[in-house]
Amino acid sequence: MARGRAPGFDATREQILAQAARLFANQGYSGTSMNQVAEACEVSKPTLYHYVRDKQELLVQICQNHLQHLVDLVEQVKMRELPPEEHLRALILQFVQSYGEAQNEHRVLTEDLKFLDDEHRERLIGVERQVVSQFADAVAAVRPELRGAHLHKPLTMLLFGMINWTFTWLRPDGALTYEAVAPMVADLFFGGVGAVRLQQQAS
Repeated sequence: MARGRAPGFDATREQILAQAARLFANQGYSGTSMNQVAEACEVSKPTLYHYVRDKQELLVQICQNHLQHLVDLVEQVKMRELPPEEHLRALILQFVQSYGEAQNEHRVLTEDLKFLDDEHRERLIGVERQVVSQFADAVAAVRPELRGAHLHKPLTMLLFGMINWTFTWLRPDGALTYEAVAPMVADLFFGGVGAVRLQQQAS
């Protein structure tokens, strides 16, 4: 009979993932050893391997969990059945605040995904594309003509440019918080998206 998981296994594993994300974010995936992860978690290296197979699995789980959280946020906003502008604004607010709460995990996703093997990387990129597609649909719902001009996705990527890289300049101990910046991002996008002009397509 296979041995069951000890009580608290999942909680301990989540703590290990959190510590690994902090190390990867601060010193890079390549610059972090399993010895350092074990030391940060205050466990022996054999104990660490009881919870994760190797460093690659740590990276997979950090990225996968973060992306799944974002997928869940999209679904939660969708279930509220808001009007188009309120729906997109809610998505922006949720994502900016979520990135503020998971800065380490988000940095790992944006900077270290390239270190995954092809199979895992392509699968997770597929999930990213699903999330981006949901945002693009929300942008098109605000201005339907953007879809016909094939601009809803480029505008979505410009929006993500603001959201994704906030952690590179917003100091955790600064005067501005993620909660304060979130509505600013939404206001900036909505103040500008209405001014986008559709170019006439060459015949």
